Amino acid sequence: MAITERQEKILEALVREYIAQAEPVSSNRLKQRADLDVSSATIRNDFQELTMAGYIKQPHPSAGRVPTKKAYKYFSDKIADERENEFEDFIVRQIRFAHEQIEQEMKFAENLINKLEQDNLFEILIILDLWHKRSR
Repeated sequence: MAITERQEKILEALVREYIAQAEPVSSNRLKQRADLDVSSATIRNDFQELTMAGYIKQPHPSAGRVPTKKAYKYFSDKIADERENEFEDFIVRQIRFAHEQIEQEMKFAENLINKLEQDNLFEILIILDLWHKRSR
């Protein structure tokens, strides 16, 4: 059974609250502590579905809910996927930056070759001086 986006938010809030307080979490406490725009009754209904799906359990009838190993695994996998995506985005940005740098250096080299072909040593010295200052 796949969980809904709302159930995922409720589950994440429950896991965070349980980790912070180390005690079962009630729907009322979750509503007060988490930024959830739903009623306590809706949270209880989702608790029931999350319990049936094996993500949370109720230690005894009058207690709140606690996350199961399945809930912890769900969020550790989700965090790992998010970090992997962030890392891939970082790599893409670095490749683009390197590509831009290579293009600039290629333009510089092309300009230098053109000046060499024209035997304009004074302009070559100016270009090399600018390149040297830029690469520091």
